[in-house]
Amino acid sequence: MTNVATVRYIALRYLEPVMTASPTDRPAGSVDPKLLEILVCPLTKSTLEYDAAKQELISRAAKLAYPIRDGIPIMLPEEARRLD
Repeated sequence: MTNVATVRYIALRYLEPVMTASPTDRPAGSVDPKLLEILVCPLTKSTLEYDAAKQELISRAAKLAYPIRDGIPIMLPEEARRLD
């Protein structure tokens, strides 16, 4: 399976129930805390830190920042910003 196909499979299989759950009192554009609990860096499988101000998920191990667009984490390494 390619990286994109793998990400789509995971999103449909495991994340869709979390992302389609009834909305809560979260601000628009924020990420569901349940989703943050299960996401890991796709390269290192390490935990991620949520940066609400920059709307990014930070992987210290990979030195990458994955963007969050419209409340959806974009977990593709080619879309991530490199950390210095």
